[in-house]
Amino acid sequence: MEKYFKRKSKVLEESSQIEDQGISQDCLRHNRVAINFKKINDYHPNDRDEIRRWYLQKKPCQPFNHEFPTKNIGGKMRRFNPEWFKEYENWLEYKIGNQGGGDSFVSDGFTAWNKKERLKIHIGGPNSAHNKTWKMCEDLMTQKQHIDVAFSKHSDKTRLEYRIQLGASVDCVRYLLHQGLPFRGHDESEESNNQGNFRELLQFLRDHNETINDVLENAPKNLKLVHADIQKDIVNAAAIETVNAIISDLGDDLFALLVDESRDVSMKEQMAVALRYVNKKGSVVERFIGIVHVIDTTSLSLKAAVESLFSTHGLSLKRLRGQGYDGASNMQGQFNGLKTLTLKENTSAFYIHCFAHQLQLALVTVAKNHVEIGLFFNLVTSLLNVVGASCKRRDILQHKQLEKVSKALSNGEISTGQGLNQEVTLKRPSDTRWGSHYGTLLRLLDMFSSVMELLEIIMEDGVNSEQRAEASSLLDAISSFDFIFKLHLMWKVLGITNELSQALQRKDQDIVNAMKLVKISKDQLQKMREEKWDSLLIGVFSFWRSRRKKSNVTNLHHYSVELFYTVIDMQLQEIKDRFDEVNTELLCSFDKQKLIRLAEFYPHDFSSLDRLALDCQLDTYIIDVRSSDDFMKLKGIVDLAEKLVEKKKDIVYPLVYLLIKLALILPVATATVERAFSAMAIIKNRLRNRMSDQFMNDCLITYIEKDIFSRVDNESIMRRFQNMKNRRGLL
Repeated sequence: MEKYFKRKSKVLEESSQIEDQGISQDCLRHNRVAINFKKINDYHPNDRDEIRRWYLQKKPCQPFNHEFPTKNIGGKMRRFNPEWFKEYENWLEYKIGNQGGGDSFVSDGFTAWNKKERLKIHIGGPNSAHNKTWKMCEDLMTQKQHIDVAFSKHSDKTRLEYRIQLGASVDCVRYLLHQGLPFRGHDESEESNNQGNFRELLQFLRDHNETINDVLENAPKNLKLVHADIQKDIVNAAAIETVNAIISDLGDDLFALLVDESRDVSMKEQMAVALRYVNKKGSVVERFIGIVHVIDTTSLSLKAAVESLFSTHGLSLKRLRGQGYDGASNMQGQFNGLKTLTLKENTSAFYIHCFAHQLQLALVTVAKNHVEIGLFFNLVTSLLNVVGASCKRRDILQHKQLEKVSKALSNGEISTGQGLNQEVTLKRPSDTRWGSHYGTLLRLLDMFSSVMELLEIIMEDGVNSEQRAEASSLLDAISSFDFIFKLHLMWKVLGITNELSQALQRKDQDIVNAMKLVKISKDQLQKMREEKWDSLLIGVFSFWRSRRKKSNVTNLHHYSVELFYTVIDMQLQEIKDRFDEVNTELLCSFDKQKLIRLAEFYPHDFSSLDRLALDCQLDTYIIDVRSSDDFMKLKGIVDLAEKLVEKKKDIVYPLVYLLIKLALILPVATATVERAFSAMAIIKNRLRNRMSDQFMNDCLITYIEKDIFSRVDNESIMRRFQNMKNRRGLL
């Protein structure tokens, strides 16, 4: 528990940029680590009420499932009873005089767990320091008790108008967040034609709703609810309510952690964090909960940032049952990586190296270690550089491809339909972009004849002799049997692994099924090695001769042995080596004995008595499931978990269901946090590169988790907004 109440580390203090003489308004909006845990009186007087509200809105941190430390008292091991959370749910941290043990309940710590009566003594009577302080907190959160409200007239009509006005602003914010659109304009004055999306959308509402227009028309100038700070407060309230909905859905259940880091457009290092868990319906979900700016990317800094985020949302590291990162040394380092630091505190937080990353690394290794394949990809890169050297060349290529598609459509060779035959161009491969190599080869094959025609045009119309010579050299190279053979070989090999890569990136993908998919890919590669040489050769000859008629190829031994078999063998070996990193015992087949063995990996969840009970429960469970038609057509353990919940079998067989959940929680790929970085490029782009970290975080949460945000009603957002600080209006 110490990490959830300790003062912030030096790293977090620096990243929060807390001022010595107070705390900035931007920091006050910071939902993660903005407020430094010190006495309220140490803050500037103008900031104290706002900081108190920040604490009170966070609500109590009550980790019911935490393993509280024990203490030997009178020969018996005693500890804090989590049930006391319910009995003393309104306890606060404060320091007023000397009551009920002095500083025991404030700074020194209380460990006399055999004397529960001291807790009641601390509370005292109606006029005790505890009860007075609690009454002050209730008054602080009740705005009608404030003196500035008492001096203002707030009739029912005024309140209704304020609610309509605030509701209109919330609706505008909600729409912009859903679309990932910017809020501000260059000139937000009444006469401006570029007021920004927020004000212009609000004006649209006024033009189409007389009630809203009348309310805004008559609103006081200091209560228009259109200022930039108001917009940011509403966005922050929406983000907090969205994350709270996610945390509420998780509850006190087990979960896995997904983390990755990347730079944003302003070259600031950002760490994206997502949770993976099984919801109340038995479905696997992955939810993005925030992005944290980290000053440095050492494993200690990343762990401190993760712990801070956990403490903010009341998450316990003890409930962590899986870690999913990429292959960076600061993540998976054997001695000081983030996974190792976490495993030292929780041995059940098993680490899984992102499957999609491992697959991409296997491909890159083959491309680099096989000299001829490496030269082939270098030649492809040179071809892309020449073809995409200018807008004119790209336009010519697309025009040639359009002519080819139009001719094929008129001849009936291809069919029309939604999403078919769209305008495309060549795709550039990248070692760090999943599936990009396969996408490049796929488009090159489809546009091959158009690319050759473009090179012929450059040969004739090139600006100088160097361009014409380069185009001629590339045309000879790509029309050769050697290039076309390698193009088809890698297209076939990468096509097999690309299907696996796409399947691994599904949010609901489970690790048991993922291992089956890996095995299927290995089998497909082995089958290609044993049976597909002849069909590949026929396809290459057909493709080659239809474009360039040359003499027959005689060196087939080189292409069969030194290329075909060697490349497939290297790909197979790389996949076997990399996916052997996963503990095979942990991912075993789900028969009875192996299930019991799996339970031994989780001593915090299965005691020795539980494992004995599991043995008997599994016998009954197997007979029950096999005799039920409801479980006959299930495709995997995801369907099994959902069906168990639907039929309420999770209540009948809680230990079996817990085992299934633990297998589902283990992460497969970091696709969720990778997608967060793609969304970050939309939210914080070149034209919005000065937006604050907190504002970007709030926009990202609501934009990525749209389905959760859509279920958050306006009333919750307005209440959250209202309680952030004193408002001139009253709901």
